[in-house]
Parts: sequence; C-alpha cells; structure tokens
Amino acid sequence: MLQCSNIRLSLGDRALLDDLSVIINPGDRIGLVGPNGAGKSTLLKIIMGLQEVDGGQVSLSKSESLGYLPQDGVEPDFSLSVVEEVETIYQEIFDLERDVQALQKSLGELNPTDADYDQKLDQLGIMQNQLEQSGLYSLRSKVEKVLSGLGFSSVDFHRTTKEFSGGWLMRIALAKLLLQDPTYLLLDEPTNHLDIESLQWLEQFLSQYNGAVIVVSHDRSFLDGLTNRTLAIRQGSIHDYAGNYSFYERKWAEERELLVNAQKNQEKHIKETQEFIDRFRYKATKARQVQSRIKQLEKIDQITVEEELGSVSFRFPPPERTGQVVITLDQVTKRYGAHEIFNGIDLEIEREDKIAVVGPNGAGKSTLIRILCGLEPIQGGTKKLGHNVQHAYFAQHQADELDQKEDALGIMMSAGSGQKESTLRSLLGNFLFTGDDVFKKVKVLSGGEKSRLALAKMLLSPANFLIFDEPTNHLDMSSKAVLQHALQQYEGTCMIVSHDRSFLDPIVNKVLEVQPGKLRVFLGNVSYYLDKKKEEAALASLSEGGNSSKSTASAAYKSSHPTQSTEPVQRFASKKDQKRWEAERRNALSKRIKPIKAKIDRVEADIEKAENRLAEIESMMAETDFYEDPIRVKEVSIEYEQCKKELTDQMYQWEEYQQSLEHIQQEFDQGTLGTDGA
Repeated sequence: MLQCSNIRLSLGDRALLDDLSVIINPGDRIGLVGPNGAGKSTLLKIIMGLQEVDGGQVSLSKSESLGYLPQDGVEPDFSLSVVEEVETIYQEIFDLERDVQALQKSLGELNPTDADYDQKLDQLGIMQNQLEQSGLYSLRSKVEKVLSGLGFSSVDFHRTTKEFSGGWLMRIALAKLLLQDPTYLLLDEPTNHLDIESLQWLEQFLSQYNGAVIVVSHDRSFLDGLTNRTLAIRQGSIHDYAGNYSFYERKWAEERELLVNAQKNQEKHIKETQEFIDRFRYKATKARQVQSRIKQLEKIDQITVEEELGSVSFRFPPPERTGQVVITLDQVTKRYGAHEIFNGIDLEIEREDKIAVVGPNGAGKSTLIRILCGLEPIQGGTKKLGHNVQHAYFAQHQADELDQKEDALGIMMSAGSGQKESTLRSLLGNFLFTGDDVFKKVKVLSGGEKSRLALAKMLLSPANFLIFDEPTNHLDMSSKAVLQHALQQYEGTCMIVSHDRSFLDPIVNKVLEVQPGKLRVFLGNVSYYLDKKKEEAALASLSEGGNSSKSTASAAYKSSHPTQSTEPVQRFASKKDQKRWEAERRNALSKRIKPIKAKIDRVEADIEKAENRLAEIESMMAETDFYEDPIRVKEVSIEYEQCKKELTDQMYQWEEYQQSLEHIQQEFDQGTLGTDGA
C-alpha cells in the first residue's frame, strides 16, 4: 500500500499542496487530473522522492517498488542500440549469467578430487537454478514484444539510440519502465509521443498490468478506457472519485452546482448578518445580539468554489470560399536521399473536408502535410492547389518563430484579426495565460507555453485550409475544448495529425491513414476508422483459419476502394458447417448480452424504486403542514436531493448498458462478433 500523509508544499505564498492525504492500493487504475499548475506532476515527483516537501511523508513497504516516467528529460546511453539500452534493466541477470559461465569454466579446469570441487559444484547448482527462475531465456522476446507494441520495427531494434528523436527516446524509457514491472507505475503524460496504434497497445497493456497505475494525461479516451478511479487535485486538496474521467466530470459538475448554491446561500446569510451588525452596532439594547452575530461570522468556514477559466465562444473568422477541390496530389514521389517515403501516391481534398491524419510514427504523416503546405519539395508527380486556397500550418516548431521580444497579448494583437482586446485576453485565458501572464515576453515562456500561444494565434487566422500537426500535446482539457469547438464551427477545410480520439471524433468527417508508402481514406470519424480496422483484422484472421470450427470458413474483403463499406462474405464447405457457425455466433451473442441484460434488470428495479420514493417525498412536500417542522423539512430535503442524485447516476448507468447492448448487436449484425464472444 502506497500512502501519502498530510503532504504540504508551498510555492512562495501559494499553498500548492495543502495537507494532502491519499492511499493507493495495488491494482488501482488511477487518473490523476486537475488544471495545469495544480500540482499533478509535483505530486508524482514527491512520491518518487524527487521533490522535497514542507511537511508530511510518503510510506511504502519494503517489498513494493516504484517506477516513474517523467514528461521529458530522458537520456539513454547513446552508444547502445535500442535493444541493448532496454536490456540494461536486466543487468543483474546478465551478471549472474556471466558468473555462471565463469564458474563452469573454473570447474572444467579443476580435478574432481580437489578439495573445493564439491563446494563449487553445489554453488553452480544454486546459481543455475537462480538463472532459470530469472526468466533469462525469455527476456529478449519480452523486450521485442514491448518495443514492437510501442511502434519500433525489427530494423529499429539494432539502431543506436542517438538516431532517434526525443519522442522515440521517451518510448524507449517507457519500454524499460514497463518491463521492470514495478508495484506502482507513475506515468506523466505518456501518450504525448504515441500514435493511435501504440496508444491502443499501451492502454491494453496497462489494463492487464499486475501493479497499480497512476497516470497524468489530458487524453479523455485513454483515461476512460484505462482508469477505474480518479484523483482530482483542486486548490491544494485531493478529491477521490470511484470511476473514470467521464464519471468524475459528471460528479464534479453536480458537486460544483451544489457548492455554488451553498456559497450563494452562505453569502446571503453573511450579508444579512453584517447588515444587522452595521444597523444596530451602536444601540445598547441590541448589544448582546450584535456581539452574538459577530461571533457567528467569525466562526463561519467560508465556502470557496474553484474558479473556472472564462469560457469564450470563439469562432474562426469566416474564410473566403474555395473551389470544390482544395488540393490534389497526383502520382507524387518523395525521397530523402536514397530513402523513399512515397512513390506514386494520389490524394484529393475537397472543400469543407475535416480530415484526421493517422498512422504509425515514421510512416510519413508530417512529411505529407509539409508537402501539402509547400514546405517539402517532391521528386515526382504533381501537386495542384485549388482556386482561392489560403493555407495556415501549425506544428510544434511554429512556436520558435514567434517574436521573442513581444509579449503574449502583443502577439495576438499583431495577428491583425481586428478582435477586441477583451476577446483576445479571454482566448489567451483559455490557453492558460491568465492575469498578468498575458504580459510575459515570449523569450521567457516554456516550450509548452510557446506552443499554446502559437496555437491561440492560429485561431485568428483568416485561412480557408488549416493544417495542424499534434496541436493538443500541451493543452489541458479546457483548452482542448476551446480548440475543438472552434474547429467544429469552422467553415473551411482542415487536416489534423493527432492521436487524441476524443478530440478528433466530434470534428472530423474523414480519416486519412498513412502507412509506409501508401494512403487510405475512410469516411467517418476516428472511432469508425478503428472499428473498420478491427473488422478487417477479424476478417483476415478468419480467412487465415483459426480454431477447428473456423477451419472451413473464409472471408473475402474488397479493399480496392477503402472509402466504401465492404460487408464480410462467408463461404462454407457445407450447410452443416454454416449451421454450426451460425449456432456458435448465436451462442456468442447470448454469452455477451446475458450479463448486461441482468445488470439492466437490476438498475431498472433501482430506478423504479428511486422514482417511487421521489413521488412519495413530493407528495409529503405538497402537504400544507409539511413546512411547520423545520427539522423534518431539512431531513426530507436532504433525502430528496440524494435520491435525485442517485436516480441520475442510475439513468447514466442504464444508458451505458443499453449502448453496450446496441454495440454488441451491431457487431452481430455486421458479422464481426467472434464465435468465442470476443
């Protein structure tokens, strides 16, 4: 059990963490959330012993271990290959192997009649047993499996680490950490440098991880898919929620509404009390009552509600209308020296397309969009820009092009959008520049702050073709919501390279998959794309043959036009095989839906019970003498509010179960529900 007790840490006169206590159990899947600057990364560093505190302590039993992935600052041994660098975590095992080999050689040189021969033979047996139990002979396959999951190819395994960018070095560090298998795994923004495929692999790996996982992330889909507990840091305190991020968000919205109402009532009470004091302060006949009310005010523990960033309903300036075709690539070839990225690719982007660009890192996503922007020359084929097209491009390096001598507000005003200063300040606030932060010079901003400022500036662009390369890496949830809303309302064309599914889904209507040397276009959002990829994988697996019940089945999948939906076609050797396959599918369907239907029945019974109780309470409240007993009014009102909250939770639960049923039925109807129920 990992325990943080009464942790206190101040930065100047600000209490960053104020008497914070929390217990983390082995097996927990925790999302650590809160606004930027709340202290999430600091808390992880405190747990790791990397940050001193003003008070409190962290407790951990001797049999338990910690593993930590920071946001940045990871440096491997640049003389080693990728595999060699990862395998450094097994140095003790390799040292044991070397000692065994040395002892074997020593025994080979001894005469069996020597005095210490038997002693060394016994020692060798013990060491060999330790070596076998260490799993030495399966280490390389484990290393390669994790590296492959994180996006490294077999060719990459033997390249030196100095050949890789910072994002790939973070993946190497993550691989080492996962293979060390600590009891408590602390991950600070692990998703920033992953593509969608690697992100899905990591989510699956962590969901099956033996120890506890505490993750800081602004990726809603990742948190929702992985976590079952959320710790929210607000105003120096920590708040515990028994659910994933979406569950926390609903609960916190309800709690905040109650807090706001309670704060208003308290402020009204304080105001009325103060007015009484001011009115009768100098009347002798009221002296006792005045003193009593003064003491009341002194004892009041004032309710404070965390301020939220000012919401701004921002829209891009209306762009000029383009022709129907925005840009066309025809048989385009791109090479870097002898290294070929694309050979004869075609692409056509139409007006008002909103496209997510996905695919493994290194496949050429950034190269493709730089070709579209005119920042990369092509070695073959043609690129044709449509009528009246004006593009704007955002990449992480755009931040380096900001005027270093200008402040944040000046950068926004120099964009020439004509927006009022108040609107620009509100927009900056949503990108975490609050108060006097808007007057910070660019030269003193951190890398993340510069990226956020460059992105905020781009929102003022009058361009009609916007291209973004990983725009959400340095944004928190509220900042992403601002950008997401603006892009949903945007009337032009846009392309977004991102791995953040929850950010992309409400925006995009197409997905462009970039694989080494080729492109594919899918109509729909990213969730649809991922479903189609699963369907393709299932059909491919079925066509290759699986268990005995599938051995006679094959599937034909037409991929010549990936923008069109292709339904699976089953062929069977006999009607008997077909009937058996259909029966197995029905059994699989029944197996999947039976427990969900049982849960629906239970929650429907709870809903009915709650609704009946609400009706009873409302009848009580309608009685003429109900309000004559203040104690009874208070008790019944508390029960009424609690009952309403429970009913809301139950309705959410019911909706989630119904959606699960619909999804399973859809899989069954489309033929993608496996006969094993998977």
